[in-house]
Amino acid sequence: MSPSGTGCLGAGSTVRTRIALVYGGVFLVLGALLLLVVNLLVRAGTDGEKEAIVARAGEVAVVEAYRIGDDVGRAANEQMLMWSCLALLVIACGAVVVGWWTAGRVLRPVHEMTARARRLSERDLGGRLAVRGPDDELKELGDTIDALLGRLETAFDSQRRFIANASHELRTPLATQRAALQVGLDEDCEVRRILLDTNRHSERLLDGLLLLARGERGLAEREDVPFAEVVAEEYEDVAVAGDGVVRGSRVLLRQLVRNLVANAVAHNVPGGTVDVRVAGGVLTVVNTGPVVPPDEVESLFEPFRRGAGRDRTGPGAGLGLSIVRSIATAHGGTATAVARGAGEGGGLVVTVTLPATVTRRS
Repeated sequence: MSPSGTGCLGAGSTVRTRIALVYGGVFLVLGALLLLVVNLLVRAGTDGEKEAIVARAGEVAVVEAYRIGDDVGRAANEQMLMWSCLALLVIACGAVVVGWWTAGRVLRPVHEMTARARRLSERDLGGRLAVRGPDDELKELGDTIDALLGRLETAFDSQRRFIANASHELRTPLATQRAALQVGLDEDCEVRRILLDTNRHSERLLDGLLLLARGERGLAEREDVPFAEVVAEEYEDVAVAGDGVVRGSRVLLRQLVRNLVANAVAHNVPGGTVDVRVAGGVLTVVNTGPVVPPDEVESLFEPFRRGAGRDRTGPGAGLGLSIVRSIATAHGGTATAVARGAGEGGGLVVTVTLPATVTRRS
């Protein structure tokens, strides 16, 4: 078997198939060896019987007796070999079937563990494999995975609580600082303007962290939300090809649209354009702007990443597309982006795809 564990059967073969074929192959080899030994012993015994028969024949009939003995022995050996090979093939096929059935029974707990594991994600770590049965290697593996899931759930919950609590705790002193700056400094003071801008930037950052933490916790409650209607509430010039009902949070979906459009506007060029289209559960936002290298597009969805030419003291917090993807994932959807070339005006094509029941417009 190769190091990858798939052997000569290829990557598409299953463990159950390999077990069944190995079971049948081993039986075939051992059966062939058994039949070879049996045939050799039978042939040796037949030769001995032939000599005894010839010894009892008269001198005149010796030659004829030898000839008849050879013919009888050859015919017996041919018949035995033919029927032995046929029986071996039939039983080998039966061994493959038995191996397939046995492997299925043995691997059934593994299939159940795989199906349960696929339903888990970083936003739903509350489930467990909960393997039942005898205290064997498979149950030990299931218990080990459950313990790992428990540790991951604790770590994720601790991280989300820290972000939410820290954001909440910091909002009060920031609000106090803003009030003190507005009251204590003259409006024409340059220092007042700089400090207020810094204060607003910090507040936007905390609001973004709160929203990001909320999106990563998943959705506790869901409702039917007309997606095109939500998009139109945030952007009046949207082109609607068909409405779609999304099961989720209307507040978070509005924030998704708001962040996506705001990001397209903020990273645009003077005199540029923003095109918003919705069809069913698919929202597409296209903008002009700086040319983004294709290999850097995916990194724009990471927290605190900004587009070309933007720094950490700018008006954005670097959370816009991170929040968009987080909310889309919480609704069972995806958020992707494709860079436009210089000949197309630069910028990005960002597509959010959500599972929705589509209603076409007449």
